[in-house]
Amino acid sequence: MGIQDRIEEGGGRAKRPLIGYYGDDFTGSTDVLEALFRQGLRTVLFMDPPDEGTESGTARSERFADLDAFGIAGVGRSLAPEAMERELPPIFERLKRADPAVVHYKICSTFDSSPETGSIGKAAELGRAVFGGRFIPVLAGVPYLGRYTVFGHHFAAAPGGEVFRLDRHPTMSRHPVTPMDESDLRVHLARQTSLKTSLLDIVALDGDPTEAGERLERVLSAERPDLLLFDVLDERRLTVAGQLIWQEALKREGPLFAIGSSGLEYALGAAWQASGAVSSAASRAVRPDGEDGDGAAGAVVGVSRPVDRLLVVSGSCSPATAKQIAEAEEDGFASIRIPALALIRPEQADGARARLLSEAKALLDQGRSVILYSAGGPDDPSIGELRRALTAQGLRPEDSSRLLGSELGRLARALAVQAGLARILVAGGRYVRLRHQGARHICARVPPNAGAGRAFVPRICRRCEARRTRAGAEGRAGRRRALF
Repeated sequence: MGIQDRIEEGGGRAKRPLIGYYGDDFTGSTDVLEALFRQGLRTVLFMDPPDEGTESGTARSERFADLDAFGIAGVGRSLAPEAMERELPPIFERLKRADPAVVHYKICSTFDSSPETGSIGKAAELGRAVFGGRFIPVLAGVPYLGRYTVFGHHFAAAPGGEVFRLDRHPTMSRHPVTPMDESDLRVHLARQTSLKTSLLDIVALDGDPTEAGERLERVLSAERPDLLLFDVLDERRLTVAGQLIWQEALKREGPLFAIGSSGLEYALGAAWQASGAVSSAASRAVRPDGEDGDGAAGAVVGVSRPVDRLLVVSGSCSPATAKQIAEAEEDGFASIRIPALALIRPEQADGARARLLSEAKALLDQGRSVILYSAGGPDDPSIGELRRALTAQGLRPEDSSRLLGSELGRLARALAVQAGLARILVAGGRYVRLRHQGARHICARVPPNAGAGRAFVPRICRRCEARRTRAGAEGRAGRRRALF
C-alpha cells in the first residue's frame, strides 16, 4: 500500500485515502494535485464528479484501488450561494462515502470570495451539515507561494515579490468579481456565515506540537468555535498546524472536513515528514519514461517535452498574466482578444464563436502559438463594459465566469481536436471551464526534486489513455488525448 501504510493506517482503516478534495476552480485543483504529488502521494484529479462503482468511481475499484489521494475539479468559486447548495452537497456526500481521512474544500490562497459569489462561509455551512465534527480547520497561508496569515490578517506577495496586506494588494483589492476589502479573515467570513470563527495565532503555534495542541484545546473550550483559523507565517508553524490538523483527523470515525488553500496539503505533508512517515525528499521511484509502477501518477524526469505549437486560453485579468501575454507576443505568439460582449449575446454568439475559431485555427495551422485572452489586466476597459452588458441583460456581473468560462472551455476543446494540439495552457481557472469537454481525469507528472524553473505538468496519463483505446474508443481517445 505504501506511504507508511497510509500514514499509520489513517485512523484505523489502512486502505482509506489520505485526502479527497473538491477544488473550487480548475487551476486551484491542479495546485493541490501538484502539492500532493510533491509529498509523494499517488493522486488523480477527476474532471467531473466520478460515477460510483465504475472504473472512474471513488468507490475503490481495481483501477483506483490504491490511490493515496484524489480530487474533483469544481466550479464553486464562481457560484452564487443558491447554486452552491445544488452543487456541493451531492459531491460532499460522495466524498464522505469514499472515506478519506481528510476532505478538503480547496479555496484560493488569496481567499477571494464574497457573500454573493464563491462564498466560503456557505461552503463551510454545507460541509458542516454533511461531515459534522468538533470544528472545521481553515488554513489559507502558503509560504511557498508567498501567502501568510498573521494574527488573523492575510497577506499575499504581488508579482514583483513585495508582500501586501490583502485589502491593499494591487490585484486582489481590485478583483473585478470578488474585490478583497478586508484582510481579517474572521471578519471576512462573518460576512458570509453565522458560523463562529476563532483563531490559533502564531504565538499559540510556537513551540512543540504538544504545547500547541494544549493551546488549541483551550481555545476550543473557551470559545466553542465552528471554524478554527490557523495562522501561517513560516514553514515551522505550518508544520505544527499540519500536525494538529492530522491529529484531529485521526480522532474521527469519518473524514475531517477542512477548508483552505494548497497550504493544507503542504502542512499535512510537513507533518508526515516530521513523523518520518514520508521522506523529506518526498520522492518515489520513477522510470525515465515518466511512468511509475502502475502508470497512474508518474513523473517526467526533467522538463516537459517541447511541442511545436501551444494554445494559451486566458480568462485572467491579473497584471501578472497581462505581463506574460505581452512577453509572449514579443516572443512571436499570436494573441486574439476574445469577443466577450458578442459571446454573451445569443443573437451574436454563434457568428462570433465561428469567427474566433476560424482565426485561431488558421494561425495554428501556420505553425503559430496562439493566445486567446479576455482582458489585458485589471484596468482593461472591457471588464467594465462586460459587467454593464450583463446587468443590462438582467444577469449578475459575477455570471461572466460561468458564461465565458464555458465558451472558453468549448473553444479550447474544439481547437485541440481540429488543430491536433498536444498541449493547452490555462490561466484563470474560474474563467476557463473544462468540465464536460472530454477529459475524464488528470494524473500528476512532476519531478519531486525538480527545483526552480521546472514546470508542473498535469496531464491525462498514457496508461489511462491506452486503456480507453484498447476498449475500442479510438476515436474518443483521440479527441481526449493529452491536452495538458
